[in-house]
Amino acid sequence: MVNFSLERTPPLSPDEAWRRLTRWQRHADAVPLTRVTVLTPEPAREGTRFVARTALGPLGFDDPMEVTVWRPPAGGEPGLCRLEKRGRVVLGWAEIEVRTGPGGRARVVWREELRVRFLPGLFDPVLAGAARSVFGRAVNRLLRRP
Repeated sequence: MVNFSLERTPPLSPDEAWRRLTRWQRHADAVPLTRVTVLTPEPAREGTRFVARTALGPLGFDDPMEVTVWRPPAGGEPGLCRLEKRGRVVLGWAEIEVRTGPGGRARVVWREELRVRFLPGLFDPVLAGAARSVFGRAVNRLLRRP
């Protein structure tokens, strides 16, 4: 099992950072070889379910997720979204926290616990490095693009 966190302070309001990070279909544009299918009707909320399918040709896996906490930032209070990963291959959770940071800019914290079934713990350092790199780039792309 791997735990990691990323922090960003983009030049965005907390509301705009939240919007960019929680439009699930956009994650496909930010994560290589991945497409996202939202299974529940809009708007996003607690109970929203979606699947991130990562594949190269015929080899791939599904990463089904469900939103279990949905509290958008409001009235100066931070926002928090928790995703539970419910797949056969990828398990764990992710949390996206968005609060007001320095100068009114958004302060984003992305926390994740990640486990890949059948992958021995010996590979945790490699998985941690790869996950931090992939998710770090994805968060940067999502925050940069409207």
